[in-house]
Amino acid sequence: MKNRKFKLLSLVVSLIAVLIISACSNSTNSSGDSTSTEKQDNVLTFANATDIESFDIHNNNNTMSEAVLVNMFDYLIQNDSEGNKIPVLATEWKQVDDTTWQFKLRDDVKFHNGDSFTAADVKFTLERVAKDSALKQNYLYKQIKEVQIVDDYTVNIITEVPDPILLNRLSRMGSGMLPSKYIEEKGMDEFLKNPVGTGPYKFSSWTKDDRLELVKNDDYFGGDVKWEKVVFRTIPEASTRVSELLAGGIDIAATIPTTDVARIEETDGKTIASAPTRRVLQLILRHTEGTVTSDPVVREAIDLAIDKQSIVDSIAGGAGVLTRTSVTPGNFGADPSLYKTSLYDVEKAKKLLKDAGYTKDDLKISFSVASQYGEYAEVIAAMLTEVGFDVDLNILESTAFYEQFNSKSFGEIFMIGIGNSLNDASNNYGRYMLDQAAGETDYNNPEVEKLLQDALVNMNPESREAEYQKVQQIFAEDRPAVYLFQMEGVFGVTDSIKYSPREDEMYYAQEITPAN
Repeated sequence: MKNRKFKLLSLVVSLIAVLIISACSNSTNSSGDSTSTEKQDNVLTFANATDIESFDIHNNNNTMSEAVLVNMFDYLIQNDSEGNKIPVLATEWKQVDDTTWQFKLRDDVKFHNGDSFTAADVKFTLERVAKDSALKQNYLYKQIKEVQIVDDYTVNIITEVPDPILLNRLSRMGSGMLPSKYIEEKGMDEFLKNPVGTGPYKFSSWTKDDRLELVKNDDYFGGDVKWEKVVFRTIPEASTRVSELLAGGIDIAATIPTTDVARIEETDGKTIASAPTRRVLQLILRHTEGTVTSDPVVREAIDLAIDKQSIVDSIAGGAGVLTRTSVTPGNFGADPSLYKTSLYDVEKAKKLLKDAGYTKDDLKISFSVASQYGEYAEVIAAMLTEVGFDVDLNILESTAFYEQFNSKSFGEIFMIGIGNSLNDASNNYGRYMLDQAAGETDYNNPEVEKLLQDALVNMNPESREAEYQKVQQIFAEDRPAVYLFQMEGVFGVTDSIKYSPREDEMYYAQEITPAN
């Protein structure tokens, strides 16, 4: 009895402690932070599986970073939800010749610290990303030779060679405008602590891998700003994101698992919003001499071993389209003959490996994936094991995965969902060109190299499209990657807002409005 009373007393004390902690945590602290379940008026809160890399728009290399940072940093031109180019910091533009574009700039724009936006900022921004090869975005901007200042609100952007997609480059992350005066006076380290852009929302606070808070920019040139505050929370576990949505702590939860869709739709005030994206889930295969995946027979067996349709039907809940190319419809250069198709033949995969003389001891492969795709990877690993592979599956937290990704230190296979921020086939194939493939895949195909190099400077849309379609046909046989399916974005949303997911996966808070 005494022991039972002690346990009861302990339980009561514990409950009191929990209530005290909960009461404290539900109050707003001095910096304006609030808990996950507290919902403030005119605050829009997202929950994502991963965080941004940093505030250096030139040194990020994932879609999630851009999706968030578009609210802080404006482009000269922007893609609307249909992919059309619309003016933002530039009012008009024209092509002067094959290597020169002229842009007229707005004269009423200020950075968040009060500095005026001028041609000097365009020159500083674009020449920085074009000339510093250490920056992750450099490979998409090194085509820019220089930015000539015509006057304070006119620039000429000159490329090294004809560039058929310069406008595409100028409407994505690496071209968000930076404050030249601020960075030159304070330094990049200070900027990264207190970032400054021209966008509708300005920096308030950031706790890495937890939350980023932005607040309304009252001096925004683009008109009324919709929200007083926009919060991006990092919640790696899907189940926790769903729970937070159902509890009312967030407005939009990204990457909803199939198993939770019905639960959200059955909850009053919550719904599911989904849309196709440009993202393709894929396996990247190492071609380095001496690795088992350098053998085309092995790569074909990997492709044949995976039942992509069953993965889409079961894990993705039907939210995906099979593809043998990473250039999906709507992106320039897509080859429709490779879309909505797949190969699957377990017996043929086994026979290929047997006929090539492989045993299980020969087929040891390292397979790495970020935790957000862990369930897919587990099923794929089982399918590969069935045909004879010995799979060492490494499911990594996102930060660890991207550390390996950026250092090019994966083993035979890594799995990743790759989007297309350029809306162009070139975005998908840079990693297979000789200067970028070294160390990551070590892919080397002279015919592909020539096609890709030619397409980069080809100003004729018809022949340029044919060049990229030829590359896709070669890749379908060569398999530097095994493409699984085009992914859909699936979001849990509170009914108090109006939200339509974008194909480019951007989170423009200005496009999201209260329901009433």
